[in-house]
Amino acid sequence: MLVHKTKFPVRFGDTDPYGVVYFVAYFRYFHQGIEEFLRHIGINPGTFFRNKEEKFGMPKVAADCHFLAPAQYGDLLEMHTAIKEIREKAIIFQFHFYRPPETRLLAEGSVTFVAIDHTWKAIPLPKIIAEKVEGL
Repeated sequence: MLVHKTKFPVRFGDTDPYGVVYFVAYFRYFHQGIEEFLRHIGINPGTFFRNKEEKFGMPKVAADCHFLAPAQYGDLLEMHTAIKEIREKAIIFQFHFYRPPETRLLAEGSVTFVAIDHTWKAIPLPKIIAEKVEGL
């Protein structure tokens, strides 16, 4: 399984009044990880999410996150992004968050994307996506 690692500092705007990463920030981090993962495997994120030329899109249809330990303002986090599952019409990404050099898992989550055509009907994964992600 291909795991793409992204390191980033926790910004003040990502925290609650106590300096702990606010839960919504993790969903923004997910999107950042997905974009970087896609670039790493040779897919332009803009043509993944909405491909006007091929007339398909990949909207998010589900997302979840489990918080196991707090991250705080100023921490340097490492997010591991991978594809958890590939289905006929969907891709599920998974995420794990760490605070190096610690190995304790801080949070984990997933995001599900479904392929749709220009009429918003679910379709099999487009060939240009399937060829890049299968076998990862």
